Amino acid sequence: MITLPPFLDMRDERFADLVHPMGQLEQIATGFTWTEGPVWIGDHGCLLFSDIPSQRVMRWSARDGVSVFREGSQFNNGNTRDPQGRLVGCRHGARDVVRTEIDGSLTVLANSYEGKRLNSPNDVVVSSDGAVWFTDPTYGILSNFEGFRAEREQSANHVFRLDPVSGELRAVVSDFVQPNGLVFSPDETRLYIAESGSSHDDSVPPVIRQFDVDGARLIDRGVFATLDCGLPDGMRVDTQGNLWSSAGDGVHCFTPDGTLLGKILVPETVANLCFGGADGHRLFITATTSVYCTYVDTKGAEPWTRSRLG
Repeated sequence: MITLPPFLDMRDERFADLVHPMGQLEQIATGFTWTEGPVWIGDHGCLLFSDIPSQRVMRWSARDGVSVFREGSQFNNGNTRDPQGRLVGCRHGARDVVRTEIDGSLTVLANSYEGKRLNSPNDVVVSSDGAVWFTDPTYGILSNFEGFRAEREQSANHVFRLDPVSGELRAVVSDFVQPNGLVFSPDETRLYIAESGSSHDDSVPPVIRQFDVDGARLIDRGVFATLDCGLPDGMRVDTQGNLWSSAGDGVHCFTPDGTLLGKILVPETVANLCFGGADGHRLFITATTSVYCTYVDTKGAEPWTRSRLG
């Protein structure tokens, strides 16, 4: 029987192949209000992440420590990169999805649907064909803490797909209470979406749902996994297809068939995570006031992220 450090909770022996028996959970930054949206920028050797209520996007690197990447971020939440390496982010305040161009300018990709303002885009992924998929719950308009209090204009809390050629914005799922994190399987044939409606309604189960991807359409394949602590928020998938989800007590790791392999226990509520580091074997975790990291024995599945490591 392999003995793992106490911050690793093994539920299946296969978990030992994904973590390090001599690993540590390191707090690399703290003092924030609510950290979210981590994304590894391998070509610059740094991590970007959001401090939502403070309206800042922060930068961390092993060499320089913590600095401010962007002030006045409009309550920026989730971040990702597209296949060209450009930063794509969701802004609660402006209620839009924006892309940061190579020259630093911002391009608004989406801010309305059927003539009405979006709710408050939350998390985003970009598929290899350049399509932008994002969730649009109401967290940013419920109060002035992580956005601006406002009435919802949309008929539902949709999951959207923005076509890379036509620019058409299409609602692909509309039956979530509060859609949150989303992530593709390595081959992009499946999309996982977190249901975080239990944040305000205890009757909503804290589940991750799964959908087959049929071009621009999603086919509902039901519940992938149910969390046993807290609710699912941000997620990532590794090259083997395992799904790593944020949770109330840390990060939960599931096999592609939904079996819980184990947990990385974190002393603060986790909002999101990403793979990165010089060799790709570090897991960065945004958790309430802090950012943590640990070494793992796998890498993130996004090919354009991996190609920019080092």
